[in-house]
Amino acid sequence: MKRKLSLFLTILLALSLALAACQPKTPTAAPAEESAPAEEAAPAEEAAPAEEGAPAEEAAPTEEVMPAQEVTLTIGFTASITGKYETSSGRQKRGFDLWMQQVNDAGGIKLSDGTVVKFASVFYDDESSTERVQELYTRLATEDNADLMISPYSSGLTAAAAVIAEQNGKVMLTTGAASDATYQQGYTGVFQIYTPASRYLTGAVDLLQSLDSEVSKVAFVYEDAKFATSVVEAAKDYAESLGYEVVLFEAYSADTTDFGPFINKIVDSGAEVVLGGGHFQDGSTFARQLFEKGVRPKMLALLVAPPEPDFAELGDAAVGVIGPSQWEPLAAYTPESAAAAGLEWYGPSSEEFVSAYQAAYDGEEPSYHSAGGYAAGLVLQKAIEDADSTDPEAIKAALEAMDVLTFFGHIKFDTSEENHGLQIGHSMVYVQWQKDADGNLVKQVVWPQEGATAEAIYPLP
Repeated sequence: MKRKLSLFLTILLALSLALAACQPKTPTAAPAEESAPAEEAAPAEEAAPAEEGAPAEEAAPTEEVMPAQEVTLTIGFTASITGKYETSSGRQKRGFDLWMQQVNDAGGIKLSDGTVVKFASVFYDDESSTERVQELYTRLATEDNADLMISPYSSGLTAAAAVIAEQNGKVMLTTGAASDATYQQGYTGVFQIYTPASRYLTGAVDLLQSLDSEVSKVAFVYEDAKFATSVVEAAKDYAESLGYEVVLFEAYSADTTDFGPFINKIVDSGAEVVLGGGHFQDGSTFARQLFEKGVRPKMLALLVAPPEPDFAELGDAAVGVIGPSQWEPLAAYTPESAAAAGLEWYGPSSEEFVSAYQAAYDGEEPSYHSAGGYAAGLVLQKAIEDADSTDPEAIKAALEAMDVLTFFGHIKFDTSEENHGLQIGHSMVYVQWQKDADGNLVKQVVWPQEGATAEAIYPLP
């Protein structure tokens, strides 16, 4: 009996072992020291999501989509919220602020690597003071860490700011500043938007040359002040270089109200064309007295006064008088005029700028100071797009290569060591008072040709 029981147990054990051998084995995780070496692992960007038990080399690669990187560049500047430049500087700032808001609202500037560039600004009230400008631009560069800079308003304040910008390696776009001297200091990062003072009246000479090749005698009668003197001296040199004979070069004091003696000298000189002036009061008085005395040169071009709306109060004495302006809303700068001039067009039209400005500032009519502020931002935007980078050196290189027509006019910079950053593309817009079909006095742009809205009246009626 015992032997039978033993045999039964032996057979049962054998069957159990056979059944166990037929069952699948449950896998267990490999110890850490048995993992594949690091150099055999798939690259991180190709690795499949971790899945327990799935061999790394068998995972299907996935392409990870990286979100666009957003970069905010800080633009530092001062504005004359108080002081003698308050009105012009305030308009310049409003123009610049409009540009920055539009760019940010449109989603920023998109670079080819996916970077999105937006802007923030830091500005202070310079109180129209050179000393404050020096202090505040130093703060902007060293404490606020501004990436880029815009100039204050006026040549004097800009000269003070440009020194600080250059010392700290900041790219600065200058606007509201016409002096040539700032760009003759050896700076490499300062770029001018306005037509330089040395070319305020040279465009009038170009216009004359296009109108009449027979004229040879020119008179300059101008205010004895730094601005007017620097302008007419440059225009005199330019006229003489083109073969004109300067038969009179006469300065009058700022408080002159009787221009009789100067008008007599014009007549005696045999001058066919008169250029000069200074500011509004003296320029408008000079134009009125020329008309009253019946002295009508073939062309009369004066500084400052003619672009002002109040000049129309002279009535018939205003007809035909020409004056230079940095920008006028009616200037016909368009993609078509750019194509005709062989230039690239960039940015909004004058009409679009004016409309946006008035909508932003309760119907305020933009002045050329407003347009200059906006243009500074627009040129900076173009430079960043062309550079496809936020690197200051790349932006400088893009500015140096720029040759473009905007609503503000032609933009191109001198790249020589002697005048680096001086504006050589933008021309003054020359306006002339004319009568419309109803006999009303209106301003028309008569030069340069790509911005003209009417042919110039020549000679003076």
